[in-house]
Amino acid sequence: MENQELDTRDKICQQFDKVRYPRTPLEKSPKNDYQALFFHNIATAYYLRNQRVLNTECQVILDAGCGSGYKSLVLAEANPGAKIVGIDLSEESVKVARQRLQYYGFENVEFYALPIEQASSLNIEFDYINNDEVLYLMPDPVVGLQAMKSVLKPGGIIRTNLHSSRQRALIYQAQTLFKTMGLMDQNPEELEIELVREIIKALDDTVMLKAKTWHTEFSQNDDWVLMNYLLQGDKGYTIPEVFATLRGANLELISMVNWRHWEVTDLFKDANNLPAFLEMSLPEISVEDRLHLFELLHPIHRLIDFWCGHPNQSESFVPVPAWTLSDWQDAKVHLHPQLKNPQSKEDLLNCITSHKPFDISRYVSLPTLMPIVIESNMAACLLPLWEGAQPMRSLVARWLKVTPLHPVTLESVSEATAFEQVKELLTRLEAFLYVLLERTA
Repeated sequence: MENQELDTRDKICQQFDKVRYPRTPLEKSPKNDYQALFFHNIATAYYLRNQRVLNTECQVILDAGCGSGYKSLVLAEANPGAKIVGIDLSEESVKVARQRLQYYGFENVEFYALPIEQASSLNIEFDYINNDEVLYLMPDPVVGLQAMKSVLKPGGIIRTNLHSSRQRALIYQAQTLFKTMGLMDQNPEELEIELVREIIKALDDTVMLKAKTWHTEFSQNDDWVLMNYLLQGDKGYTIPEVFATLRGANLELISMVNWRHWEVTDLFKDANNLPAFLEMSLPEISVEDRLHLFELLHPIHRLIDFWCGHPNQSESFVPVPAWTLSDWQDAKVHLHPQLKNPQSKEDLLNCITSHKPFDISRYVSLPTLMPIVIESNMAACLLPLWEGAQPMRSLVARWLKVTPLHPVTLESVSEATAFEQVKELLTRLEAFLYVLLERTA
């Protein structure tokens, strides 16, 4: 068994020495990929865990399984002032990663050809660890998580993911098929990739394997064929298996990365009118059971992508919907760092001057029935957030200056009315983390 695991590991290393995944061109910058920057800014996970806003300056981040370094670059762009350390099993990939970060002028970075299991040899403790598209290739994901946990600071956070065995079931059938044909005995190269392409194309279009897994737009992409049909060491997991893995490593789930894409009530026609049994039972079941119910009903996520950390490290906080009047009066309001970009500010100013609604959801798209748009006058109230955090009272005062009169009655808007209007807006935006709210009391 041990020899088999070593053989698979060698194949994985050789595969990524050849492919150097992801094969993102050096010239491609993530600077304007607000969606990726939003999820890789460590302030996002930190706020979800503690409802506090984190300054990324001087944070130490490990990109565990950095590959060719594109995600290391995203982490560097998303977290100004942070130190980035990247490790990967593939020496060839590490060379590309070093080159990529040098190309963009990032100096506070280090890269090492090192397996995750040996992360402790770095003698560094990390505030945040990014482990993307790696854990499902390890023989035992608990070992990988334990290795990362050993170098994680007490309040640190790990972002990692595992392939979903339910969403990817037919892909695993395809891998079994091509293993049976001998196409994965050695590391697949151009010949094996072309044989796969020839076999799939020759199948009748109604054959399930082809109908459900073959995408014409990717059919000429060798990397896509390799990373799906011919991926060495690939394994899938269910939600219960993910939680068993976390328990095995003595780690605690913080949140799914795309947390709003895992809401089970969104799967029903009317979330406010659920079948009686579910309406009674859903509030009582655990997070694990809710997520498991989602994957049984709607297994659409290729990755079970989540944040986790040491147990019992979350700071206690009062959820925003439960805030008292005094909580709101003393609150500090932050714009999410990844929305604080020149393009969004320019768009905001254009909307204000042209009296058009401001679509804040165009920069970071989270699942909603409709785009999150803000009426131009109310958007003007938020403008100071692009310069820095603001007291709630300051935004209310600005709203009263922008709209001092009720548009229908022409009567003066009371401070209490303005307060409620700003509160309603911020509550709606905080649900998507477009704004981050801190209690100062």
